[in-house]
This record gives sequence, structure tokens and C-alpha cells, in this order.
Amino acid sequence: MRIELDHIGHRYSDGPWLFHDLNATLIPGHVYALTGPSGSGKSTLLGILAGWIRPANGNVIAQNVISMRWVFQNPYGTPQRTVLDHVVLPLLARGLTRAQAEREAIPLLRRFGLEGLRNHRFSELSGGEAQRLMLARAVISHPSLMLVDEPTAQLDIRTAATVSDALARIAQFDTIVVVATHDSRTRDACTDIINLEFFQ
Repeated sequence: MRIELDHIGHRYSDGPWLFHDLNATLIPGHVYALTGPSGSGKSTLLGILAGWIRPANGNVIAQNVISMRWVFQNPYGTPQRTVLDHVVLPLLARGLTRAQAEREAIPLLRRFGLEGLRNHRFSELSGGEAQRLMLARAVISHPSLMLVDEPTAQLDIRTAATVSDALARIAQFDTIVVVATHDSRTRDACTDIINLEFFQ
């Protein structure tokens, strides 16, 4: 499984290029930090990777990428559902029983520092806890590609650090992970960096 970015470039209409001539190979087991100044096209490149935006130049060649999950900047969930409910839902949708789903979900909650909160409602979580929950829910789906957009943008420094630590753990899964971020701690928690400033 891999994604090849072959001379990718993008601009909107006749506007300036956000980035151009970007070449990269994305493989599982890595967490790629997508960095650059505001307006450099980080979210646009996520959209290109997701297949939602057609690049103005170049090609995206995806091999054996069969599923994708996007973790958005603002955590969203069902207020009255528990942490455990949110993580088992993708497994229940795959046909597992509740007991089977919980056996798989609880170790993952432990990995993301959420096991002690498994019976807490989503509405009771802090911003950092909710964002870590979104990461855990995406990971348990075992996607081929996981896109994470500015996961610490709305968080204070201490809370953001817990999310960055959680991102570092995702590299152990068989998933290509790309994280758009302006946060130096999040960048440093990733295994690789793609700086769009170098492609402007």
C-alpha cells in the first residue's frame, strides 16, 4: 500500500499557485506532518489526498488504498453517548457483537489515555480528550489512509501536547497518516515532514 504524489500542484482559477511540483511517496507506518504558513494549501492537499479535489497539475497514484478517515479540526460526537460507545460503533457496523467490539476497543482507549473515561459522555470531555477520542475512533476503523486537519488548533498548549503524544502512537498501525498542522509539537511528534513552503 502506498500513495505517490507525482509533480502535484494546485491553484484556484487563475490565482497564484498554492504549491507546485510536489513529489512524495507515502507509506504505512509513518505519520506525515504537513506544514507551511497559513494559505500554503495544507487543507487543500488533504482534500487532494482524499480525492475530493482534483489537482491543477500532476497525479495522485494510490495503490491498495481502499478506505479513508478524516479527523476534523473540531471534534464532533453525540453528546449523550459515552466514550466507549463512540469507539465501538465502527466495529458494530462491521458486524461484531458488543462484547467483541468492547474487547477490541478497550486496549485502544488505553493507548490513547482514555480507558478511565470510557463511561463518560462525550459532552463531559475536555477538548483534548474529545480530540483523542476522534483519533481513536478513526484508528479502530483500520483505514488505509487517515487525514488529520489541525488537531490542536483550538486547544491550549498543555491539552495540545496530549493530542500530539497520541498522534505519535498512530504510526504503529498499518495506516498512512497525514496531519496538517502549524503546531511545532505536533510536527515533532510525526515521523516525517512535508513542508509546503518549499514547494511555493
